Amino acid sequence: MIEVIEAETKKDLDDFIKLPFALYSKDLFYIPPLINETKKQFSDNNPFFLHATARYFIAKKDGKLEGRIISIINHRHIEFHHEKAGSFGFFESLNDQEVASALLDKVSETLKKDGMEIMRGPMNFSTNEECGFTIEGFNNPPMLMTPYNPAYYNDLMERYGMTKSKDLYAYIYDVSGDLPEKVLRVAEIAVKKGITIRPLNKKNFDYDMNIFKDVYNSAWEKNWGFIPLTNEELAYLGNSLKNILVPELTLIAEKDQESVGFMGLLPDFNFVLKHMKGKLNPVSIAKAFYYSKKIKDLRLLLLGIKAAYRNKGVDALLFREGFKGVKKGGYKRVEFSWILEDNIPVQRLIEMIGGRLYKKYRIYEKKI
Repeated sequence: MIEVIEAETKKDLDDFIKLPFALYSKDLFYIPPLINETKKQFSDNNPFFLHATARYFIAKKDGKLEGRIISIINHRHIEFHHEKAGSFGFFESLNDQEVASALLDKVSETLKKDGMEIMRGPMNFSTNEECGFTIEGFNNPPMLMTPYNPAYYNDLMERYGMTKSKDLYAYIYDVSGDLPEKVLRVAEIAVKKGITIRPLNKKNFDYDMNIFKDVYNSAWEKNWGFIPLTNEELAYLGNSLKNILVPELTLIAEKDQESVGFMGLLPDFNFVLKHMKGKLNPVSIAKAFYYSKKIKDLRLLLLGIKAAYRNKGVDALLFREGFKGVKKGGYKRVEFSWILEDNIPVQRLIEMIGGRLYKKYRIYEKKI
């Protein structure tokens, strides 16, 4: 017998948070999140909940915990996209269709009661964070802030009747060589137009984060699933990333003192989290200090150019200057993710540099 209950007690929420540790206990690629950070993410202190609501559910089969899911209504998404769409997120399940269907049924039921007409996901919690299930590229561990799941999750979704909403791509780039001459030539076009590049100033961190928000909200406005960042979300994001941001890898493009582009390459801190095993104590902190100096991969998480400055070489100039920081830091690979499946211009740019498609993620949806 399957029972889906709302996780409202401390014990139920602890079970919800710790379930993946049991499900992935023998999975070499699984990256356990810090339990304390996950609790913060689910707490009322997360500014996401200033404009959204979430309900947490766990599934038990014959009394044994076998799955979890969150039902999400993001009012900013509804207002921005003018659609009655709710989400599911933080899905985990054994390879059991009955369990998965019971969890999805519960979310569908709760969303429908609140007037939603579409269920979409996974979103953890929105497109500004982790989203999608891996559908290709299972032979590589996930990089920072990217999804990871068993391949059978996609079978569970399809058997339930979910269909593709959007695919997201990840490219990998080996930085052992040099940038193609074409990239360098295009970068010079931006230089001649008066575009300059400067690194993130951590002494004026809040100011530069506001620049990022301005560029991000402007550059991504027309993208599928985009939701503008609020000031509160910006502060929350900045606080979570500040300690791992490297100024030489976090670059701002300017023209006559106007910020026109932004690029953020983040060290793959998943390499460190792997060794911390979800714990924050003196031993794990010592491990973090040790392994953080051995990170060799980067993830290009943030890249945005204001519409008026596209096709003017700004992206190539950001790549040129960022590449210098990559070489200086001794990094070996860069992951570009995620890229919308229909964002052909960015895909061509990455392929021109030498990146190759190596992972795909899928966001599903279903009318309810």
